[in-house]
Amino acid sequence: MEEECYIHRPRTRAECGCEAPYDFHPPPKNEESFRLWLKALNLKKPPKRPFVCSFHFVDKRPTADHPIPEKWLGYELRLKRRADTDDSHCDVGADQAASQSESPMHKDADTQWEVQALTDHTYVGEKKDVCNRETQCGGQEPLAHGILKNDTSCVLYTGLSLCAFFDLVKYLEQFYKANFKTHLVDQILMTTMKLKLNLLQADLAERFAVSQGLVSRIISYWIDTMEENMRIYIPWLPRETIRSTMPQCFRETFPNTTCIIDCTETTLQKPQNLDSRGESYGHYYSSNTIKYLVAIAPCGLVMFISPAYGGRCSDKFITQESGFLEYLRPGDEVMADRGFPIRDLLFERKVNLVLPAFTRKGGQLSDEDVTATRRIANVRIHVERVIRRLKVFKIISQTVPINLAYKMDKILRICAALVNMQGEIIHEDAD
Repeated sequence: MEEECYIHRPRTRAECGCEAPYDFHPPPKNEESFRLWLKALNLKKPPKRPFVCSFHFVDKRPTADHPIPEKWLGYELRLKRRADTDDSHCDVGADQAASQSESPMHKDADTQWEVQALTDHTYVGEKKDVCNRETQCGGQEPLAHGILKNDTSCVLYTGLSLCAFFDLVKYLEQFYKANFKTHLVDQILMTTMKLKLNLLQADLAERFAVSQGLVSRIISYWIDTMEENMRIYIPWLPRETIRSTMPQCFRETFPNTTCIIDCTETTLQKPQNLDSRGESYGHYYSSNTIKYLVAIAPCGLVMFISPAYGGRCSDKFITQESGFLEYLRPGDEVMADRGFPIRDLLFERKVNLVLPAFTRKGGQLSDEDVTATRRIANVRIHVERVIRRLKVFKIISQTVPINLAYKMDKILRICAALVNMQGEIIHEDAD
């Protein structure tokens, strides 16, 4: 109103009484209309309430026929040709029918066109039913369909086969309670890519065309959600199941084995706090590390993974404090390495411990001890292979930053669950 009036110059419109050349219209309150409003504006970072000038509306204001802005939007409006045209589109009354429809159409005698911004997105093929809620779909087809082209690419990015990944998405969909402006499949893919490849947040933000802050919130949310709901994938098997799935190499030499245990470490960024630095210093790697216990069944299934402890903690301390002993029952048999002097702890629970033989006072092992040690090493290698499969997830094989240390307990359990979901399909990296 403070602009100069073109008719009553040099007076302003407020002085001459003329109407304003344009008006600003607030966004609709209806959620569906508001989503179409934002999509038509095509802004990378839209405000919470984007007011739109009347110049951008067909009727100079939102109407029933043209409820969203369509004109002078700064980009070429994408139009979609309808394939299901019939004879009714070719008669003289087609223009009248278009004006009565709810969505704006532009027709001529031969074709019918509709505004792409007002049409719902659809998915083709078996992935169609992965997501059907507006809060899960960012108004577009998920980028995961273009990234995960086959089993090879899916194993590279997620550690799972294509079928196993979408089964995981279908399972986790029921627990989704957030409202991120990104497709649900992309959110889970983003999280598993972080676990598998340990990509930078800036890299993930560039791949999925979102901000780094949104990537951080999505990953943090799904780490909590996945850890809480994927514990069922780390079961402690009944004794009968362990016996029935035991490989032949165990049946011949150690048929009573319940589980094989071992501790492994991951390098940790050096803490600034001196107490934390001392608690996490591990002499084996001569650096600050986190340490955790892994217990597997003879068939290779991860049955237990402990929380992360400082690298200074001994194997016996972690075994005693992690809650592993609560799963053992009288008559079980645990196989371990020489660094597990836990025979006294297991004796109280009437559990047998199988360890390689020790040399005492510089003496040599007897022939019987050498043979027994070789037999134990021959089957104990299974736990090393499972740990290798765990560390295919680079987030626990590369140096852990301090700001991620508080979530390592959950990350370890998620990675263990993903290893169990792999089954026999695993493509390990060449490095």
